[in-house]
Amino acid sequence: MKVAIDIRRLSEFGVGTYIRNIVRALGRLDRTNKYLMVGPPEKFHEIGPLPANFRSIALRSPDASLRGFLEFRTILRRLDCDLVHIPHLYWIPQWLPCPYVVTAHDVLEHMHRARDKSGVRRWLHFQLTRHMLGRAARIFAVSNFTKKDVETLFGVASQQIEVVYNAIDDRFRQGHATEGDRQMIAERYQVNYPFLLYAGRISPHKNVGRIIEAFSALKGELEKEGKYPDLKLIIIGDELSREPELRRTVVRSAVQNDVRFLGFVPIDALRIFYDQAKVFVFPSLYEGFGLPPLEAMALGTPVVTSNTTSLPEVVEKAAVLVNPENVFEIMRAIHRVLLDQPLREKLKQRGYEQAGKFSWDTTARRLLHVYREVAGERAFGAEPAPAAMASSHQQPH
Repeated sequence: MKVAIDIRRLSEFGVGTYIRNIVRALGRLDRTNKYLMVGPPEKFHEIGPLPANFRSIALRSPDASLRGFLEFRTILRRLDCDLVHIPHLYWIPQWLPCPYVVTAHDVLEHMHRARDKSGVRRWLHFQLTRHMLGRAARIFAVSNFTKKDVETLFGVASQQIEVVYNAIDDRFRQGHATEGDRQMIAERYQVNYPFLLYAGRISPHKNVGRIIEAFSALKGELEKEGKYPDLKLIIIGDELSREPELRRTVVRSAVQNDVRFLGFVPIDALRIFYDQAKVFVFPSLYEGFGLPPLEAMALGTPVVTSNTTSLPEVVEKAAVLVNPENVFEIMRAIHRVLLDQPLREKLKQRGYEQAGKFSWDTTARRLLHVYREVAGERAFGAEPAPAAMASSHQQPH
């Protein structure tokens, strides 16, 4: 079987993580079928070493451009692909020469209409996305919540959608921070105090403004109790310049000296921040899956997150759930998790177990199964390598 995977969005925050880990897992599991990574050749090395049945096919044009559309179609036809996996929602009709499967991470841009598009462009975007989903051989939804959204919003039949969960990067499973790691954080980032942590994109639906307001209220409570006088809030995310209102929220909440925006932080350092945080706070208003809470759990850090969208499905009973629109509920939950040691221990153990339920290898095995169904058994010159067929634990429901 010859499978093409569109890697042109490899540099994007969430989609890039998905592509890298899916390709690496397929590389571990399947040495028989041929995989063609279609995208800019300079991005191929970001995935790391792969076996000989993986190769890079140069395509530099963006996926949303006419030239990119024409080149992509030409490549698939020339290489006689049996199947193409497009690992994100798109909307330009492709008229591809082989069946395609697509991954739906969320439908946020359709649920919350883009402010920078006219009504006609929004309508066209929606209709073309629906057309694309309707013609897909199979849709991979990253959670049951996202599956329901795709069904409801676009009228896609339930049996056309497979729930195939995301998982965390293996680097978050490398154990706790060492003394050298803590020293690095102290020297490079000047962090040597207790802190709450948020990590993720900086955009309105992530609800970072309410985290700041809850932190301000929490500081007042802790001051009355004489506890954690030097507690800070650290916000890690790389799109702060687009959200100047957050700086104003910090000033308005009178916590200028206690809130730090660190911008982008590489995974090796982010792992240490997760490990050292007193509480990880993630009251997002909308998540198709929501990896950061699981990343924090893998390092034993207690999590406070939302009781809405996909998050209860992902964290189950391993986090404290709150109404993300209620600042005082967020504050009270953080206060409780910060000071209740038995609760912290319980969340720590449950967090390890919950993060362990999700595996990229399990996800890749499910993708392989669907690839075979879609491409047809005749596409296989041989059965996949035994590793690809190994039995796996069921994914969490």
